[in-house]
Parts: sequence; structure tokens; C-alpha cells
Amino acid sequence: MLETRLKPLLEVKDVCQSYLTGSGETGALVLDHVSLTLKEGEIVGLLGRSGSGKSSLLRIISGLAKPTSGEVTFRGEPVRGPFEAVAMVFQSAALFPWLSVLANVELGLRAKKVVEQEARTRALKAIDLIGLDGFESAFPKELSGGMRQRVGFARALVVNPQILLMDEPFSALDVLTAETLRTDLLDLWVEGRMPIKSILMVTHNIEEAVLMCNRILVLSSNPGRISAEIQVNLQHPRNRLGPEFRQLVDRIYALMTRRKEPTYAGREGTFPGVGVGMALPEVSMETLAGLIETIAGPSFKGRADLPALADETAMAVDDLFPPAETLQLLRFAEIEEGDIKLTPDGLRFAEAEVDVRKKLFGEHLVAYVPLAARIRAVLDDRPSHAARKARFLEELEDYMSDDYAEQTLKSVIDWGRYGELFAYDETTETFSLENPT
Repeated sequence: MLETRLKPLLEVKDVCQSYLTGSGETGALVLDHVSLTLKEGEIVGLLGRSGSGKSSLLRIISGLAKPTSGEVTFRGEPVRGPFEAVAMVFQSAALFPWLSVLANVELGLRAKKVVEQEARTRALKAIDLIGLDGFESAFPKELSGGMRQRVGFARALVVNPQILLMDEPFSALDVLTAETLRTDLLDLWVEGRMPIKSILMVTHNIEEAVLMCNRILVLSSNPGRISAEIQVNLQHPRNRLGPEFRQLVDRIYALMTRRKEPTYAGREGTFPGVGVGMALPEVSMETLAGLIETIAGPSFKGRADLPALADETAMAVDDLFPPAETLQLLRFAEIEEGDIKLTPDGLRFAEAEVDVRKKLFGEHLVAYVPLAARIRAVLDDRPSHAARKARFLEELEDYMSDDYAEQTLKSVIDWGRYGELFAYDETTETFSLENPT
């Protein structure tokens, strides 16, 4: 019996996953030779930024998606598709609006052909466990966001899974609601009242991972790889303000911002792809300018500790890293070991008037973002000084998926307009030079 408990409940062995480009070809790797284990009695966190493949990995583990290579095993048996031992909770509860709370929770049991009376008894028990006793006959429209998510948890737990998979289940909730639900679930887990053996959760929130998990696996981005495994030996309940807790949070920030060599166009780094085919995050110009101003402000004076900056801006990891890394790409900032420091041009931008800011940003955009330079060069070369969006979108789709191509072009349009490299007409989807020279 002891030998059985010591064996991994679930194993991920050398899993790789690639996405398809818009032209249907195999594109860049999303996951690159990922291996992990999940044992009984532990909560394991998958922590990473956008592009690290966290959700893709969770879908592969659940059997909802097949890896390009590698395998997943549960108790030594290969996972070939969805299996009864796992249940998943998503960011959104995705309830059926025409069904009551009780009917939504019973749904999985009915699909398994559980007899009506047993299904009702088990559903009522799960509803009570998760803190929704008295709301059995309510419909989703009558519930708050936190209560709807509780129904999602009850629906997952009612089938008595051995493993509960959680894909950022608190990220769509307001701060106070998320904290309450997170605390309630931890209490149930610590007290041994949840009918599961292990939890694997995806999160982008470093403090959430340290608060809840026994082990944290940090995934690097583009492609996703396990870059670190961290044991969390703090007793529950954990004190967010305690020195050991803060040290762990700072350590993870440092791991997630460790410098890559180099991180700009033409080489492997923060953003996948090379040259024009570099996929860019969707970050608004307002966010970039605001972040520069915050770092340059009196609280940080040009250099900020990322956890402190996250607190100051009320931004989670997934919100903070994309603009911070975009500033690094554009040479307005440098990120290393958990700190972000403005470069001399970053400080110039913060102190400059609007016209000077625009000119400086435009110069950096052409110098360090190949797609922006390509668009401007095409417009300069054409007698009409105009080009359709589709022309550049088709080129991007040779390197990345349709979604990434749209996202990348949207960002470059926003940045290019601000830097006055070109104009863009949303109605006709056409780039042009307002004052061609």
C-alpha cells in the first residue's frame, strides 16, 4: 500500500506540442519536452507567463488534446483521451443558463448514467460542501460571479475525481471574491473534506501559487519548458506578509525575469519567431507610456522591483510582463533578476514633451520591430504610399497562427500610429503615409 502511494498518480513524459500556422503548416513549439509528476496529497502549481503553454499542457493532461509527441500516464496507464479520474475547473464556470444550480451540478452524473436519486443526493452534498446550500433552485443569472464559480467547483467535485485540474479559476473574479473562494477551498483541502487526491492548478499569479501550492513548476515562454521546480514548505494558513513568504515571491519573480540572450528580433528570446515573423503581445501604447512614467516616478526613480511594481500598478504577472518585456524589446528598459530599469532613452521618454516622445518612440519602433520597419518601407516604396492590411497579414500567417498574426499586427498598428510612422484606416483596413516625403 505504501509503495502504491509513493508512486506518481500522474506523469507527463517528454511532451511536445506545436501550433499550426495560418497556412496549415506546423508552426513554432508551444511546449518543448515537458515532464512532470503529480503525487497524492499535494497541490502543484503551473506558473508561467503568456506563451508558456500552461493551458495547453492542462488540456493534454486532461485528455482533451493530444501532444505532438510524448505521453501522459495515469497510475501507469497511458492517457488516450478524457478519463473519469480527472475533473476540470475553468476560468469561467460556463453554466447552462436554463438549468438550476442543482441541475447544473447533476449534469455530469446524468451523463454517467447515475440513477436520479443518487445523482440528486451527491449533487446536494457537493453544493453544501462548496458553500451554496440554499441556492439549489437558483438560476445562473441570479448568482454573483463568485457563486457561479462555486457551482463550477461543485460540478467538478460531484463526480469524485482523483485529480482536480484548475485553469486559472480565480482570474475572472474581483480581488475580494477570489480571495474568499481561494481561502474556502484551501480550508476544505487542509481539512481533508474534498473528495480528491491531488490538485494541479494553472496560474499566472505568483502570490496565489505560493499561497496554495506544495510545489510550483515555473514554465519559461516560447516555447514552454519547465525552468524551475520550487518546494513550498510553509504551513497553512500562510502569511502573505511573512518574510519567508515574501522571499519565495521575490525568488520566483527573479526566476521568471532571468535574462535571456538576447531578447530581440532575429534571435530566440521573449517573443517567439524571428524578424518579421516575431509574434508580439497585444499591449496598448497607453500601457507602455504609463509603465514608463510609473517606473520613472518618485516611487521608483527609474528602477523598480517587479513585485513592488505589480503592487503599485495592481497588475498580475500576465498583465505586467508583456508591457515590461515590450519596453525591453524597444530598448526603453532592461529586465533582470526581478528588477526593471529604464534605459537612458526610457528616461528621456518619461521626461519629454509629447512631440519628442512620439519621434523617439517611432525611431525605436523602426530600429527594433522588423514588422514596423517593413510596413514603413513598403509605404515609402509605393507611388500611392498605401497598402492593405491583408498584404501584411498574409505574410505573418506564414510564420504564426491566425490569432497571433491578428494580435501582432494590431499592436504594431497602435504603436506605429503613435510614433507617426504611418496612418491606418479601420474602415478600409489600409495603411498610408499622411505626409509622404
